[in-house]
Amino acid sequence: MIQKCLFPAAGYGTRFLPATKATPKEMLPILTKPLIQYGVEEAVDAGIHTMAIVTGRGKRAIEDHFDISYELEHQIKGGEKENLLKEIRSLISGCTFSYTRQVEMKGLGDAILTGETLIGKEPFAVLLADDLCSHEGDSVLKQMIEVYEKYQCSIVAIEEIESHETHKYGIVAGNLVDETDDTYRVTDMIEKPDPKNAPSTMAIIGRYILTPDIFDILRKTTPGKGGEIQITDALLEQAKQGKVIAYKFKGKRFDCGSIDGFVAATNYFYTNIKKEK
Repeated sequence: MIQKCLFPAAGYGTRFLPATKATPKEMLPILTKPLIQYGVEEAVDAGIHTMAIVTGRGKRAIEDHFDISYELEHQIKGGEKENLLKEIRSLISGCTFSYTRQVEMKGLGDAILTGETLIGKEPFAVLLADDLCSHEGDSVLKQMIEVYEKYQCSIVAIEEIESHETHKYGIVAGNLVDETDDTYRVTDMIEKPDPKNAPSTMAIIGRYILTPDIFDILRKTTPGKGGEIQITDALLEQAKQGKVIAYKFKGKRFDCGSIDGFVAATNYFYTNIKKEK
C-alpha cells in the first residue's frame, strides 16, 4: 500500500508575480479551493491519509490552511456559511500533515530528497499541486497505485504533448508493455530537451509513485539541467535497471503553473459546477 504523499511546495511561483510575492502559488484558488487542497483531495481519493509537505520561506499559509481557525469557526458557527468549511474540516480531521523546509531551491529532485525525513523507507506518491487533474472515474493517483501494485516499481504519469513543447517537460522513451492499460517500460528520460533532441512526445506530469531507493540515488545525483538536481536524472538510473513504468493516465490535466492553464482550469471547473446545478 502507498500510505504517504509528498507535496513539493517550496518554489517561488515566479510566473505569477506579483500575486505570489506574499502568497504561495499552491494557495492560488481555482474557484473557492486552493490548488494544494485539490491535490490533497486526490490523494485521499487514492486511499492516502498521510501528507508530507516540503515548504520554504513564506509558505506559512499552507500550514494555516490545513489547521483549525478558531476565530473564523466561531464567527460563522450556526450561520449559512458554516457549511463552506465542510470539505476542509474533513481533510483536517481525516489526514495527518507533516512539514519540512527546503532551505535552498535546488530543483525537484532536491525537494523530494528533503522530504525523506517525512517518508522513511517505503514507497510513496509525489504530487505537484500546480498540475491540476480532473477525472470522471478514479483519480490519477488512484490509477497509478493500481499500476504500481502490478509492477512494483517507480511509476510516472505521462501525456502526449506537441513536439514544440518538449523543452518544458521531462520526456520519456519506452517500450509498450500493456496496450490495455497504456503502460511503457521506460528506456530513456531527458529533462526539457529541445524538440530536435527529444526521444518522443511523451511528457511526465506532476504525478509519481517512487520506491524508497530513489533517495540514495538522489544523494549521488549531480546537478543537471538548469544547475538543479533533477528527479528525471535519478529516475533514469532506475530505468536503466528496467524499474520505471510510464503510464498514460485517464483524465484531463491543467498546467496551473502557467496563466493560460490556470484560466483554463478555472473555466473548466466553473462550467462543470454550472452543469451539476
